[in-house]
Amino acid sequence: MEKIKEIIVVEGRDDTAAIKKSVDAITIETHGYGISKQTWQLIREAYEGPGIIVFTDPDFAGEQIRRRILDRFPMAGEAFLHRDDATKKGDIGIENAAPEAIRDALAKAHCTMADESTDPITLEDLTAAGLAGGAGASAARAETGKKLGVGYANAKTFLARLNRFGITREQLMEAAGRE
Repeated sequence: MEKIKEIIVVEGRDDTAAIKKSVDAITIETHGYGISKQTWQLIREAYEGPGIIVFTDPDFAGEQIRRRILDRFPMAGEAFLHRDDATKKGDIGIENAAPEAIRDALAKAHCTMADESTDPITLEDLTAAGLAGGAGASAARAETGKKLGVGYANAKTFLARLNRFGITREQLMEAAGRE
Protein backbone atom coordinates (compact mmCIF):
# COMPACT_ATOMS: atom_id res chain seq x y z
CA MET A 1 0.00 0.00 0.00
CA GLU A 2 1.32 3.42 -0.98
CA LYS A 3 2.53 5.57 1.93
CA ILE A 4 1.72 9.28 1.99
CA LYS A 5 4.29 11.29 3.95
CA GLU A 6 2.11 14.37 4.47
CA ILE A 7 -0.75 14.42 6.96
CA ILE A 8 -4.14 14.41 5.20
CA VAL A 9 -6.73 16.82 6.60
CA VAL A 10 -10.27 15.47 6.15
CA GLU A 11 -13.71 16.34 7.49
CA GLY A 12 -14.65 13.25 9.51
CA ARG A 13 -14.05 9.71 10.67
CA ASP A 14 -15.75 8.12 7.66
CA ASP A 15 -13.31 10.01 5.42
CA THR A 16 -10.43 8.71 7.53
CA ALA A 17 -11.72 5.15 7.14
CA ALA A 18 -11.91 5.54 3.34
CA ILE A 19 -8.38 6.99 3.22
CA LYS A 20 -7.00 4.14 5.36
CA LYS A 21 -8.54 1.56 2.95
CA SER A 22 -6.79 3.31 0.06
CA VAL A 23 -3.34 4.39 1.26
CA ASP A 24 -1.04 4.27 4.28
CA ALA A 25 -1.54 7.73 5.76
CA ILE A 26 -2.18 9.71 8.91
CA THR A 27 -5.24 11.95 8.95
CA ILE A 28 -6.51 14.85 11.01
CA GLU A 29 -10.29 15.26 11.15
CA THR A 30 -11.81 18.75 11.30
CA HIS A 31 -15.21 17.41 12.44
CA GLY A 32 -16.94 19.87 10.16
CA TYR A 33 -16.74 23.64 9.90
CA GLY A 34 -16.41 24.39 13.63
CA ILE A 35 -12.75 23.43 13.92
CA SER A 36 -11.61 23.35 17.57
CA LYS A 37 -8.56 25.14 18.93
CA GLN A 38 -6.94 21.75 19.60
CA THR A 39 -7.51 20.63 15.99
CA TRP A 40 -6.08 23.91 14.64
CA GLN A 41 -2.97 23.22 16.73
CA LEU A 42 -2.66 19.68 15.34
CA ILE A 43 -3.00 21.01 11.79
CA ARG A 44 -0.33 23.68 12.49
CA GLU A 45 2.11 21.07 13.84
CA ALA A 46 1.55 18.87 10.80
CA TYR A 47 1.88 21.85 8.42
CA GLU A 48 5.19 22.86 10.02
CA GLY A 49 6.38 19.23 10.11
CA PRO A 50 5.74 16.73 7.34
CA GLY A 51 3.23 19.03 5.61
CA ILE A 52 -0.49 18.69 5.02
CA ILE A 53 -2.78 17.81 2.14
CA VAL A 54 -6.27 19.30 2.43
CA PHE A 55 -8.74 16.71 1.12
CA THR A 56 -12.32 17.79 1.74
CA ASP A 57 -15.62 16.73 0.19
CA PRO A 58 -16.44 18.17 -3.25
CA ASP A 59 -19.46 20.09 -1.96
CA PHE A 60 -20.19 23.57 -0.58
CA ALA A 61 -19.33 22.68 3.03
CA GLY A 62 -16.10 20.96 1.98
CA GLU A 63 -15.03 24.02 -0.02
CA GLN A 64 -15.78 26.30 2.95
CA ILE A 65 -13.64 24.14 5.25
CA ARG A 66 -10.87 24.02 2.62
CA ARG A 67 -10.86 27.85 2.40
CA ARG A 68 -10.64 28.23 6.18
CA ILE A 69 -7.65 25.89 6.33
CA LEU A 70 -5.89 27.51 3.35
CA ASP A 71 -6.40 30.98 4.86
CA ARG A 72 -4.20 29.87 7.77
CA PHE A 73 -1.90 27.52 5.85
CA PRO A 74 -1.56 28.90 2.31
CA MET A 75 1.25 26.57 1.21
CA ALA A 76 -0.71 23.42 2.05
CA GLY A 77 -1.12 20.72 -0.53
CA GLU A 78 -4.58 20.10 -1.94
CA ALA A 79 -6.25 17.00 -3.34
CA PHE A 80 -9.61 16.99 -5.11
CA LEU A 81 -12.15 14.28 -5.83
CA HIS A 82 -14.55 14.68 -8.75
CA ARG A 83 -18.18 14.82 -7.58
CA ASP A 84 -19.01 11.72 -9.65
CA ASP A 85 -16.34 9.74 -7.81
CA ALA A 86 -17.60 10.90 -4.40
CA THR A 87 -21.36 10.43 -4.82
CA LYS A 88 -23.36 7.41 -3.70
CA LYS A 89 -27.17 7.45 -3.48
CA GLY A 90 -27.21 11.27 -3.55
CA ASP A 91 -24.67 11.61 -0.72
CA ILE A 92 -21.44 13.44 -1.58
CA GLY A 93 -18.28 12.68 0.38
CA ILE A 94 -14.82 11.18 0.31
CA GLU A 95 -16.22 8.24 2.27
CA ASN A 96 -18.22 7.24 -0.84
CA ALA A 97 -15.23 7.09 -3.18
CA ALA A 98 -13.56 3.91 -4.38
CA PRO A 99 -9.98 3.37 -3.17
CA GLU A 100 -8.70 3.84 -6.75
CA ALA A 101 -10.35 7.29 -6.98
CA ILE A 102 -8.83 8.32 -3.64
CA ARG A 103 -5.38 7.10 -4.69
CA ASP A 104 -5.70 8.96 -8.00
CA ALA A 105 -6.75 12.20 -6.27
CA LEU A 106 -3.84 11.97 -3.81
CA ALA A 107 -1.38 11.15 -6.61
CA LYS A 108 -2.48 14.37 -8.33
CA ALA A 109 -2.29 16.49 -5.15
CA HIS A 110 -0.89 19.97 -5.75
CA CYS A 111 0.99 22.42 -3.59
CA THR A 112 0.91 26.17 -3.96
CA MET A 113 3.92 27.25 -5.95
CA ALA A 114 6.02 29.83 -4.09
CA ASP A 115 7.63 30.95 -7.37
CA GLU A 116 5.09 32.92 -9.34
CA SER A 117 7.50 33.95 -12.09
CA THR A 118 5.84 31.69 -14.65
CA ASP A 119 3.65 33.17 -17.35
CA PRO A 120 0.19 33.01 -15.77
CA ILE A 121 -2.80 31.46 -17.47
CA THR A 122 -5.45 34.06 -18.32
CA LEU A 123 -9.21 34.08 -18.74
CA GLU A 124 -8.57 34.36 -22.47
CA ASP A 125 -6.63 31.06 -22.28
CA LEU A 126 -9.60 29.42 -20.53
CA THR A 127 -11.94 30.75 -23.21
CA ALA A 128 -9.64 29.50 -25.99
CA ALA A 129 -9.61 26.08 -24.34
CA GLY A 130 -13.42 26.02 -24.21
CA LEU A 131 -13.41 26.24 -20.41
CA ALA A 132 -15.10 29.63 -19.97
CA GLY A 133 -17.74 31.76 -21.59
CA GLY A 134 -19.44 29.24 -23.82
CA ALA A 135 -21.87 26.37 -24.02
CA GLY A 136 -20.42 23.29 -22.37
CA ALA A 137 -17.68 25.22 -20.55
CA SER A 138 -18.79 24.02 -17.12
CA ALA A 139 -18.70 20.35 -18.14
CA ALA A 140 -15.36 20.88 -19.92
CA ARG A 141 -13.91 22.49 -16.75
CA ALA A 142 -15.12 19.54 -14.69
CA GLU A 143 -13.42 17.05 -17.01
CA THR A 144 -10.23 19.11 -17.32
CA GLY A 145 -10.14 19.68 -13.56
CA LYS A 146 -10.36 15.93 -13.01
CA LYS A 147 -7.50 15.27 -15.45
CA LEU A 148 -5.29 17.92 -13.86
CA GLY A 149 -6.29 17.04 -10.29
CA VAL A 150 -7.47 20.58 -9.46
CA GLY A 151 -11.13 19.80 -8.91
CA TYR A 152 -14.25 21.47 -10.27
CA ALA A 153 -14.79 25.20 -9.84
CA ASN A 154 -16.32 28.18 -11.57
CA ALA A 155 -14.06 29.85 -14.16
CA LYS A 156 -12.61 32.44 -11.75
CA THR A 157 -11.71 29.90 -9.05
CA PHE A 158 -10.48 27.39 -11.63
CA LEU A 159 -8.15 30.02 -13.11
CA ALA A 160 -6.82 30.91 -9.64
CA ARG A 161 -6.12 27.23 -8.87
CA LEU A 162 -4.30 26.67 -12.16
CA ASN A 163 -1.98 29.59 -11.47
CA ARG A 164 -1.59 28.81 -7.75
CA PHE A 165 -0.51 25.26 -8.58
CA GLY A 166 1.86 26.28 -11.38
CA ILE A 167 -0.07 24.50 -14.13
CA THR A 168 1.40 25.57 -17.46
CA ARG A 169 -0.58 26.74 -20.49
CA GLU A 170 0.66 23.65 -22.33
CA GLN A 171 -0.57 21.31 -19.58
CA LEU A 172 -3.93 23.08 -19.59
CA MET A 173 -4.38 22.86 -23.34
CA GLU A 174 -3.36 19.20 -23.42
CA ALA A 175 -5.80 18.31 -20.62
CA ALA A 176 -8.56 20.27 -22.36
CA GLY A 177 -7.84 18.43 -25.64
CA ARG A 178 -6.65 21.62 -27.39
CA GLU A 179 -3.03 20.63 -27.98
